[in-house]
Amino acid sequence: MKMNLNISNRSLNYLGFVASFVLILYALYAQYILNLEACPLCIFQRVAVIIAGLLFLLCAIHFPKKNIARLYHLMIVLTCFLGMGISARHVYIQNLPPDMIPSCGPGLNYLLDAFPLFEALRMVFTGSGECADINWSFVGLSMPSWVFICFLFLMSISYLANWVSRK
Repeated sequence: MKMNLNISNRSLNYLGFVASFVLILYALYAQYILNLEACPLCIFQRVAVIIAGLLFLLCAIHFPKKNIARLYHLMIVLTCFLGMGISARHVYIQNLPPDMIPSCGPGLNYLLDAFPLFEALRMVFTGSGECADINWSFVGLSMPSWVFICFLFLMSISYLANWVSRK
């Protein structure tokens, strides 16, 4: 499918990087200025945003030919799907009935220090009480819901920049 874009593929990749950068800036603003503590699932969502942003930046700098650009797109999509899975799990935990919310667990740093990596990850994705707190929302959606939507936006940018016919 050929599509004549008014904006260059490189510019779209930079846009994806800037969007990821702005998401991380807002997450840090929410944590350090608004004093909203990041739970373990929030941290993993941030990691996915950072990885997607770095992939966008690499693709913008590298400006590869069609097949390699599509490989970048697939890596960005995979990263976004992982982030969306984490976001969806976070939203699920936030919407559990109060009697089904897991108890609060130890912090992420302790889990990573005290347990093997995969056991710590299993415990994080099981969720804990602090992941159920909704202490920020915008138009009725919690932060992980918005992060899910932002991952869809990043995948759309990647599709336009790296999958659609390149100039």
